[in-house]
Amino acid sequence: MDLGDRVILITGATSGIGRAAALALARLGPSLVLVARNPARGGRTVEEIARASGNARIELMLADLSSQREVRALAARFLATGRPLHVLLNNAGLLAMRREETVDGIETTFAVNHLAYFLLTTLLLDRLKASAPARIVNTASDAYAWAGGRLALDDLESRRAYSGMKVYARSKLANILFTRELARRLAGTGVTANCFHPGFVGSNFARNNGPLASVGMLLARPFARTPEKGAETAVHLCVSPDVEGTTGAYFFDRAPKHPKRFAQNDDDAAALWELSLSATRG
Repeated sequence: MDLGDRVILITGATSGIGRAAALALARLGPSLVLVARNPARGGRTVEEIARASGNARIELMLADLSSQREVRALAARFLATGRPLHVLLNNAGLLAMRREETVDGIETTFAVNHLAYFLLTTLLLDRLKASAPARIVNTASDAYAWAGGRLALDDLESRRAYSGMKVYARSKLANILFTRELARRLAGTGVTANCFHPGFVGSNFARNNGPLASVGMLLARPFARTPEKGAETAVHLCVSPDVEGTTGAYFFDRAPKHPKRFAQNDDDAAALWELSLSATRG
């Protein structure tokens, strides 16, 4: 497969499945835009992927996705290049065991794992439509099931009670609902939207949660799949002709998977969209 005329933007591309997906995609020849928060780490990632893939058309754009101002600046920088955008892979995410708030005063897990997807995507939608056929791919997770039921639309920032794993689960449920509503709104535009579960991947995305979380991840690592295995479905959704025209679906191991009924609630998906609009007005 030769993707020499394609432009792909990836968030969370400096480690884990994001980095593995970036390398796999780079080997197919597209122009890649990798989004990172840390300039040194981002620069090393660009250099290493370019060297390993033989693809020199890789660039870095810096943004802290917990800040809506920086998400808006990221979108503006990309749009100012005038280039098309054929694939947007929303992958950046975190798991926070303690409740914290961003510079915008929003609970951090919800801000990074959902609102950053929502805001960046909506800011780039017109360019994606103009570049159609185009694809939006969102990294979700089967962890959504730990939410235990429908999304708590009246407490999206977990102000009433905070449990790190449950809040993470709710953010992944939000990813699935967002993808469903996005696909509905994009019907007929030539832009598809899908999400996927990468499996339990031995990554370091929970590394900032103290020694207990670090030890837990270390003990679980022998049972985890590699980032390369976790990234396979992301790459499949980004470029495979097998899913051309497929939209609004949830995938695992490159195959559609039916999420639980509460993750298919279209009323909740529509309500989440409106609440997300309110939370990102600025």
